[in-house]
Amino acid sequence: MHSLTEQNYIQQLSIDCVIFGYENQQLKVLISTLKFKGDFQVLPSGFIYQGEDVDEAARRILEDRTSIKDTYLEQFHVFGKADRSNRAFLDRLIELNPDLVILHQQQRQQYEWFTRRFVSIGYYALVDMAKVIPQKHEIDQSITWYDVRQLPILAMDHNEIVQKAIDTLRLTLDQRLSAFSLLPESFTMKDVQEVYEAIYDKPFARNNFQKKILDMNVLERLEKKFTGAANKAPYLYRYIK
Repeated sequence: MHSLTEQNYIQQLSIDCVIFGYENQQLKVLISTLKFKGDFQVLPSGFIYQGEDVDEAARRILEDRTSIKDTYLEQFHVFGKADRSNRAFLDRLIELNPDLVILHQQQRQQYEWFTRRFVSIGYYALVDMAKVIPQKHEIDQSITWYDVRQLPILAMDHNEIVQKAIDTLRLTLDQRLSAFSLLPESFTMKDVQEVYEAIYDKPFARNNFQKKILDMNVLERLEKKFTGAANKAPYLYRYIK
């Protein structure tokens, strides 16, 4: 494993990705659990190469963690408080894992590099969970989906980053038409309402909601979804990109 200082990264700048998925009427976030003693859980994150566009770096990190390329990705906030640092997190990790005590000069340099103040550019992605294959890194115990309403205590300021991503998603949902990125290619109007309700964490009146969505004129109506049930079969729709 190469030292971070040898990778030609932009100094003290990082990317944190909030990767949203949707399943069983729940909005979910992809979280990594690190392979160390102690309960250390973090967002998928990474650094930016000197010759790399910031958006390109974010897409690289997203693809590296999900194995998908073409999906909705939005930059939503810059986290840059003067005291923002990984030092407390890393010190606690070393305290609980004494075998990680840094002995060599190269490792000490890497430690100091990682514990400086970092400005983080936040991105959120909206993915179809059926297409995602979560990818572990060598320091991960696991990488898995969590309901946004039941998130664990994440390292550093990652809970704050998730909440800011949710707030931004809610504010821009109708403008960006981004909710459809969480759904499969074809879906019912009920599916659309349920994904909206999961994002906003509240119910919507069915008739008013359906009128609002149809008035956007962004859906193509397909054939009916016949299930064999006695009730009236709903129409399927497809988002017109």
